[in-house]
Amino acid sequence: MNSWVKLAIILLVVELFWWCPVAWASPVAVAPVLGDVVREFDPPEYRWLAGHRGVDITAEVGTPVLAAMDGVVSFAGMVAGRPVISVNHGELTTTYEPVEPSVRVGDHVMAGQEIGQLIEGHSCEMTCLHWGVKKGEDYLDPLGFLSGGQIRLLTEQGFDIVRQRAIELMLIGNGHRSALGLISPTRGIVTSAYGMRHHPISGKWKFHDGIDIAHGCGTPLVAAASGRVVESHYHGGYGNRLVIDHGVLGAVRVKTGYNHAQRYSVRVGEQVFQGQVVGWMGTTGYSTGCHLHFQVWVNGSLINPRSVLP
Repeated sequence: MNSWVKLAIILLVVELFWWCPVAWASPVAVAPVLGDVVREFDPPEYRWLAGHRGVDITAEVGTPVLAAMDGVVSFAGMVAGRPVISVNHGELTTTYEPVEPSVRVGDHVMAGQEIGQLIEGHSCEMTCLHWGVKKGEDYLDPLGFLSGGQIRLLTEQGFDIVRQRAIELMLIGNGHRSALGLISPTRGIVTSAYGMRHHPISGKWKFHDGIDIAHGCGTPLVAAASGRVVESHYHGGYGNRLVIDHGVLGAVRVKTGYNHAQRYSVRVGEQVFQGQVVGWMGTTGYSTGCHLHFQVWVNGSLINPRSVLP
């Protein structure tokens, strides 16, 4: 079986099981970081004995740590001198340490959403994340919940494609595309349309050159189509701003803009694929709440994004 067939099977599993309830026995998880597993799951024979009740995955200090599955943050605080985050997923709970949290108890998070940043503190030779999964009082092997199994059995590029595709399926409802081939850049509701409006901060009647899609801070933002990043910088009004050139789609030249983000995961000059996570929703610049200000240019002119989205 060649690698593309294997990848197709993995993606099919993600697509088939995505809509199952989080309490289902074996939900598919997103890896919280990409790296090497330096210590495997090794539970004790009895709960009160010593053992390794999760897996350790290497990553650099400051690496965004992602929620493995949809859930609700049940704990974000210090345990034995280290910051720990716990997320409840119904019958399952996932834990992440040592992680400086960007979420609070009670926050609803989605699979692939950033919940904090990795810091030093766990007992590895290199900086690493300790990731655990519990069902009631019983610890389970976290790697058993990943599509494709062990992280190290896939190349970083191959696993990233699987992870990003899983997030894409979640965000865009099985990959629906518009006539121009674009997908929705994030999950949320449109709170401000394209066209003239009263600016929410200045109160002036002003042209709104995109649409605002609102959801929680940290919601993943994905590339609406494959292309190359041509801008990534801070702009006073737009806050953190990213622009992707998608080349010619359907006989027209298309670019898309992503504004007010918390942060981006790609750089100028980088090639991105459709559905790849390029950043996380924020409220930077002239903003009154967490949202994405999404723009579309066709042949160099701004258009109403709703006209080319599914």
